[in-house]
Amino acid sequence: MDRITIGIIGFGIMGERMLRAALEHAPDVARISGVWDPSLAAMERIASAFPTIPRIADPSALIAQSDCVYVASPPTTHLSHARAAIRAGKSVFCEKPLSVDVADSRAFVAEAGARGAVNFPFASSLAIERLRGWIDEGVIGKPQRIAIEVGFKTWPRAWQMDAAGWLDGRAEGGFTREVVSHFLFLTRRLGGPMRDLKSTIEFPIPEKSERAIAANFTAGELPVELKGRVGSTDKDDHNLWTLIGDRGAVRLRDWSIAERRMGDGAWEIDRDALPQDRARPLTLKRQLDGVARMTRGEKHPLATLQEAFEVQEIVEAILR
Repeated sequence: MDRITIGIIGFGIMGERMLRAALEHAPDVARISGVWDPSLAAMERIASAFPTIPRIADPSALIAQSDCVYVASPPTTHLSHARAAIRAGKSVFCEKPLSVDVADSRAFVAEAGARGAVNFPFASSLAIERLRGWIDEGVIGKPQRIAIEVGFKTWPRAWQMDAAGWLDGRAEGGFTREVVSHFLFLTRRLGGPMRDLKSTIEFPIPEKSERAIAANFTAGELPVELKGRVGSTDKDDHNLWTLIGDRGAVRLRDWSIAERRMGDGAWEIDRDALPQDRARPLTLKRQLDGVARMTRGEKHPLATLQEAFEVQEIVEAILR
């Protein structure tokens, strides 16, 4: 089928990743119509690294020449760009969170309907497909509970320091919005609607984002325990999402490693597992396939706006 055109708003880490994915892994699916960023330095970086990619003068011009708009700007700007695209009759693929304003996000979900999706890559992860397969095969038996654990050497992570101004601020940043939200999406999709939240949070540094969280809630009928802390690992980040049943358990480790617990209690790694640096391009290609389907009005696996909104509700409740 014909390729769709995607315009990118925001050329930080995620904007560049999506651009590279489109150029290197999905040229048959999507063509980049252009990029816009309010930062002159970012636009100069595009000119240097991607001289053939159009640098558009303003967001409205970018929206006009795109079938779909990928919004990868800081969170407080997401909905203004997304609304402009929807009102122009285009589809929207937005970075998470939808926003940091729960009421405004609720209104946008009602406005946009099925013409938008949010970039939770677990929706297209091969590792998650493996977990689903094991679950369907009965590896864990009857699901009983979910455990989520995230840890960081520092926050922001070393590769995010260029965006530390907002990533480590309370208004838009913090690891709960940036990282935990991914695992809440996974919990919502595999477990069910999330409710009955009880949580604690630590803000030890004035005006900076959180450094530790702990929460309990339910997803569908499953109890969920969530823990996160900065300074708890020597890695940039370490994470585990575990589903425990009455006969066994499966888990996702460090973003892309699917594992299942054997009868002797040892964890067996999926033989096809890839480290995150190798898994990410494949996942983003699959995400772009989904974006093309969504833009054409077809069925797709992407995180819906409603799913993303439900994640945002839990995230902002934890942060309160």
